[in-house]
Order: sequence, then structure tokens, then C-alpha cells
Amino acid sequence: MTTITISSGRTFKSEPGEILLDAASRGGVTIGYSCRTGRCSSCKSKVISGSTARLQDELGLNAEEKSAGWILSCVRTAESDLALEVDDLSELALPEVKTAPCRIQALERVAPDVMRVTLRLPPANSFPFYPGQYIDVLGAGGVRRSYSLANAPAADKLLELHVRAVPGGAMSEYWFGAAEVNDLLRLNGPLGTFFLRGCAGMDVIFLATGTGIAPVKAMLEGIDRLPAEERPRSVKVYWGGRTLADHYLDVASMPNADRYIPVLSRAADDWLGARGHVQEVLMADVADFSNALVYACGSDLMIHSARSALIGAGLPPRRFFSDAFVSSASVAT
Repeated sequence: MTTITISSGRTFKSEPGEILLDAASRGGVTIGYSCRTGRCSSCKSKVISGSTARLQDELGLNAEEKSAGWILSCVRTAESDLALEVDDLSELALPEVKTAPCRIQALERVAPDVMRVTLRLPPANSFPFYPGQYIDVLGAGGVRRSYSLANAPAADKLLELHVRAVPGGAMSEYWFGAAEVNDLLRLNGPLGTFFLRGCAGMDVIFLATGTGIAPVKAMLEGIDRLPAEERPRSVKVYWGGRTLADHYLDVASMPNADRYIPVLSRAADDWLGARGHVQEVLMADVADFSNALVYACGSDLMIHSARSALIGAGLPPRRFFSDAFVSSASVAT
């Protein structure tokens, strides 16, 4: 067993072969995380001393970061005692992760390839979560897929998901071909640390592609519940899609979105809005990121590109939060 010491001075033990992120959680230490597949860099840590072993590719890191000693704790194990530079989020008091039964309350096709799924929990079941977190839905045959929660906690205890069809995906075939209202499922969560924090007086910028708008919707709703002194100074939302059909929500009417910029990469000739990639539109639209807090959710390609461009433009790395949506063979869909 090895001992890991992080920047705050807190320590935890790791079993041989145990993923660092899991060891931290077991030891009562909270490290930021999201995709758990080595793609989004939310769990990025820097090795100060000691050695680790990589279990799979760290796509969330560039070559410069790797050479500087940065690792992703969701795909690394300790080979010796370690000292890590990483933010300690233990004071956030994350809601308890639990497995619970749920039933399908409603199914609504909101776009040709997007289904809005509403789940209901048993009346006596308490399921607190932070807007922006995600759940794993456990299907038949051991299939497990991750979906961001698209609503803030509500008295009715309903949970909203935005599910994109994935060709050949086992859960996609269920959602779009076999699912029926009142079907019994199980869920595990809430998961992830992709939620608003430290946003008082900040200029919050949301970047989303596709169904990455789901946790953005939840966080916009959640701002209403923040005390006045904890709310952001301004909120901008940039949502990218290929065609107008991909913009299946009326973001402009959502609460707390001071400015909404829809972006299309394959727009029709009569489209009068922004064109291209959402991160490029943001960079052309905003000149000063000194007071910005950026939350990016969607394709890992967009997230990597946005992170690089924003940090290059002066955004402090610790003010960029991301949640990468990857294929159904991985965690997020």
C-alpha cells in the first residue's frame, strides 16, 4: 500500500493497482473529476515526487503537460509513495453516491437524434445533487451509460436527461426503439464535479456542443437558488450545432442567460447567426478573460481546442472546467 500526499497536506492510501481517483475517494479526499476516461482533464494532477503507472491513454493532456509531469488521476495508479499538486475539493461536501431504482416518467423526441428522458424516483427516495452533475443509467445485461442531469433539483424529484442516438449503441437502441413509460431502471449517482462554484461576481461563460447543453441548462436553473452574494456578475451561453435542428432548446428563454449566442457549423444560406466552431466564435466575441469562469461541455475536440485557446488568451487554467462527452463505448454519451 502506498501513501499519497496532495497540495493541501491531506493524505490517503492506495492499494496496488488502484486508480488514484478511487483511492482518494475511498480515503475521504475529493479530487475534481468528470469523464473518468482520461479525456477531459478534470482530474489533472502534477507529480512532485514518486512514480505512477498509466492504465490507458491520457487524451486530456497535451505533450507539453505530459513532459511537465502532469497526469490524469482517473487512469493512473501509484507505483510508490506520491506527492501530487492537485486542488483539494474535500470541503465541497459532495452528495452521497448511491444506486437507486427509477422509472421512466416521459419520453419526448426533441430532435431527430435526441430524446428527452424524464425519470422519476420512488416517493421516499432522497437524491440530492448539484446542477451539472451526471448519473449512470444501468440497463439490461450490465450496460452502463452516463448522462448529464439537465435540470436542477426540484420538489417533484424528476430527473431530466438529453440522450443522443449513437448508431449501434446498446442503450441508444433501447431509448429510441424499446423504451416505454413506466419501465423500471436503476441509476447510480450523482457523479462528477462539473458544477458552479466560486462564481460570485465572475463573468460565467458556458460553451456547449450538442447535448452538452444539458448540464448548462441545469446550472442556469441552479443560479436562481444561489444567495445574491454568490451569483455571477454575468452569464453568456454559446451553443454549437451542425444545423438548426441541433438547437432543440429555447436557450434564450432560460433563466439567468444574459446573452445567448447560437452557433452553426453547417448552416443553411438563410442563417443569420454565428457560423463555425463555437470556441472560435467565443474567441472572436470576447477580448478580456481576466474575470471569466468557463464551463465547457460537449465533444472532447471542442473542449481541448477551447481550453488551449482560452488559456493562451489569459484565462487562468483553474478557471476552466470541462465535461467531455465521449462515445457510448466509454463513459459519457
